[in-house]
Amino acid sequence: MTEQNIQPRLPLLVVAGPTASGKTGFGVELAKRWNGEVISADSMQIYKNMNVGTAKATEEEMQGIPHHMLDFLEPNEQFSVADFVAMASAKIEEIVARGKLPIVVGGTGLYISSLVDNLTFSPMPQSPELREQLKRKAAEEGNDAVLEELRSFDPEAAEKLHANNLGRVIRAIEVYRLTGVTMTETVKNSHKEPSPYRLCMIALTAEDRQFLYDRIDRRVDIMVEQGVVEEAKQLYNMPLSSTARQAIGYKEFDGFIEGTASLQECIEKLKMETRRYAKRQLTWFRRDERYHWLEVDHYTSAARMAEAAEEWIRNDLGI
Repeated sequence: MTEQNIQPRLPLLVVAGPTASGKTGFGVELAKRWNGEVISADSMQIYKNMNVGTAKATEEEMQGIPHHMLDFLEPNEQFSVADFVAMASAKIEEIVARGKLPIVVGGTGLYISSLVDNLTFSPMPQSPELREQLKRKAAEEGNDAVLEELRSFDPEAAEKLHANNLGRVIRAIEVYRLTGVTMTETVKNSHKEPSPYRLCMIALTAEDRQFLYDRIDRRVDIMVEQGVVEEAKQLYNMPLSSTARQAIGYKEFDGFIEGTASLQECIEKLKMETRRYAKRQLTWFRRDERYHWLEVDHYTSAARMAEAAEEWIRNDLGI
C-alpha cells in the first residue's frame, strides 16, 4: 500500500455547531482569509422556497464568497446522506483543483461525519408497505413508540435519532427488518476506505448556554419580521419530501395557519423547538474528539474568531 493510500490527501476545513452560533459569518471570514469556498452541510438549506425559516445565507452575507449546495432542490424531492456525500466529495475535488480551500459549513452532524469519514453506501432494499405500516403506527401510537421499536434491537442508532426525525427512524427499522443487519452495523461496515481528507474541524459553542438561547430567540424574532409566516403558509399546501417536512421553522406555524393557535404561541413553540435542536446538535458534535471548540461568547466578531482559529488551521492542514 502506498503512502498516498494511507495519508489523507485533500485539505478540508470543517465549521460545525448549533443553529444561531454564527457559523455563516465565521465560515465567510475564514474563506476570505484562507482563499476558500464554502460547501453547505445543512439538510434543509438545500431546498428552494425555504429561505427565511432555514436562515439561508443571503448574497450580502456571503460577501462574494462562492457558496455551494444551497437552494438547488425542490421541497418535494428526496435527498439522502449518500447523495450529500457524493455531491460534496465532488465539490471538494473541484475546489481544490482550482487552488482554493474547501470549507464545509453547517449544522447537520450526520452529513458532516459521513463525509469526513468517507462512508460508502451500498444500495439497500426498500419496502413501501413496511414504511406505511410504521407510519400508521406513528400516527396511532406516537413517534416515540416507533423510536422505542428501533431501540429494542439497535439502541445505538436510537440514541442518535430524535423521535421527530421519523423518516430516519423508519429507515433504520426498515434496513434491519429487510436485511437482519442493524443500521449501526451497516454504518460500521461502510468504513471501507480511509478518509481522503486532511482535516481541521472546528465547532462553535458558547460557555454561557443562555447566550446561545438568546441568539436563537432573536433570530426567530427576525425571521418573523422577514416573513417566515408567509413562507410557512406557502409550504403548508405544497407536497413536501419527508426530509423537508421535518424542517424546524415551518411546521411550528401549522396551528396558526389552521386557526388552532395564536401567532405568539407558535413563535414561542418555534423558539423552544430550536433551542432543543441546538442541544441535540451540540450533543452530536461533542461525540467527535477531532473538533476544536470555539466559544463564541468570548469574541466580539467573526474576525476575532478567525484569528483564534488560525493556529489550528495551520497545524492541522499544514498551510
